Amino acid sequence: MSESKNENWKHIFYSRWFLLVLSGLAVLLVFSYIQAYYQEYKVRAEIDTLHKEVLNLEAKKIKTVEILKYVQSQAFVEEKGRTELNLLKPGEKMVIIPSGSLKNDIGQSEPDLVKWSKVNNPIKWFKFFFFKDNN
Repeated sequence: MSESKNENWKHIFYSRWFLLVLSGLAVLLVFSYIQAYYQEYKVRAEIDTLHKEVLNLEAKKIKTVEILKYVQSQAFVEEKGRTELNLLKPGEKMVIIPSGSLKNDIGQSEPDLVKWSKVNNPIKWFKFFFFKDNN
């Protein structure tokens, strides 16, 4: 009887159905392993992305704190007072230059600039090099 049970088990283990079920279980096991590995990969990628974002936000926070310190400083208040409110320090004097008949940096008056602004660049260069008569 024991040999007959042994033979039955051998018959079951060596059958094609057992091999088919075992192969199916192996495929299922491999598929679940691949799925778990892919899930772990996505989680690690998200952790790396979040870590980079944390570093960027920390750098931005440092810049913002530096800007805040500058805005709260006396130098910022003085700069804004001078540029936007036209304020002066005690003892300073302001000079106002009227616009109109003044010449620009190259010594031409406003009408000359208007006249030369309509001339093409090559012609300006030609006249500059070959006709130096201050016109």
